[in-house]
Amino acid sequence: MRILQVVPGSDPELARTLLEIQHAAYTLEASLILDDRIPALHEDVDDLRSAQLLWLAALVDGRLVGAVGWSENEEELDVDRLVVAPDMHRHGVGSALVRAVLQRAGQRRTVVSTGCNNIPAKIMYEHLGFVRVEDEEVIPGLWVTRYRWTAA
Repeated sequence: MRILQVVPGSDPELARTLLEIQHAAYTLEASLILDDRIPALHEDVDDLRSAQLLWLAALVDGRLVGAVGWSENEEELDVDRLVVAPDMHRHGVGSALVRAVLQRAGQRRTVVSTGCNNIPAKIMYEHLGFVRVEDEEVIPGLWVTRYRWTAA
C-alpha cells in the first residue's frame, strides 16, 4: 500500500474516483447507523473538490482504495472524513491512513467523530489510541461519538 498526499481540487479524475469511494463508504455507514443524513454521502464532485481539506490517499497496485481528509491549525487536526472502498475494509487501509495523519499531527491534538452505531470505526479509532470524549446528537436523531487523540 502506498500513501500519498493528493489534491482532489486540482485533479478532476481523482475527485470523481474519490467521490465514488466516499459514496460507497458512507452508504455502508448509513446502513450501520440506520441514518443516511451523513453530509458527505450527499456531496457531488464540485462539493468534494471545493472542500477546504488536506488529503492523503491510499493506493494498492495503483488503484485508489481509500482517503482521509482533514483540516488543521496550530493546535489541532480535525479528521473530517475517512473513506475506504468497501472491498478493502478490514485490510488495514483506514488504520494506515489515520496513522499517517497522526504522524503529521506531531504534538497537536487530533479529533474525529463517527456514527454512534458504527462499531467497526469505533473499534479502529480506540485501537489507534483515540479516547471517547462524548456522544452528541448533531441533528435530531443523528448521534455521533467524538474522539480525541493526544500525542504521548
